[in-house]
Amino acid sequence: MPLRIGSVLDVGVLPDEKSSPSAGETTERALMMHVAGGNAAAFRQLTERHTPLVHALAWRLLGDAAEAEDVVQEAFVKLWVNAKGWTPTGGGLGGWLRRVATNACLDRLRRRRFVSDEAAPERADEAPTADAMIDAERRRAAVTAAIQALPDRQRAAIVLTYHEGVSNAEAAAILGVGVKAFESLLVRARQALTRALAGEGFLGGGEGA
Repeated sequence: MPLRIGSVLDVGVLPDEKSSPSAGETTERALMMHVAGGNAAAFRQLTERHTPLVHALAWRLLGDAAEAEDVVQEAFVKLWVNAKGWTPTGGGLGGWLRRVATNACLDRLRRRRFVSDEAAPERADEAPTADAMIDAERRRAAVTAAIQALPDRQRAAIVLTYHEGVSNAEAAAILGVGVKAFESLLVRARQALTRALAGEGFLGGGEGA
């Protein structure tokens, strides 16, 4: 599904196109300096480079493709607006975007709580008819549903750790907690997943870290 990040470039957020950065100016720091100066070509390079990361993170947290695209829009508009104040960190621009996108997703999840208490919809089972693949698809669907059913911050801890592959220290910084608090959050999330999957018959027992 094509993302709508192009609309950020089309609705007047950016000024007229300036000259593109040279071939030697493709590092994040150099590109962000160009973006801070209003260079739309540099901004396009960064959106093309980082959109897949941001969209995948948002989709896993929200379980909704349209909302994930909206989060992509929000993240890159913030990048454009805050480019002058951006400074490189250990996680680089990718880490900064993860933090912005995660916070945007958590805000959306909190707003959902005020609108509806209904459980997150399960994704349709589109597995082939082969028994082994059906079982794998059912397990995948059960894991997806179990993650979607977690409290918001536990869900974020699982996604950041196991899907995004960030360190505990970076994930803790993204969620605004200490490393020990994040590790405790992650343990609770893993235990909840274990219980949920055991209840669906995918594990032998209901306890585990």
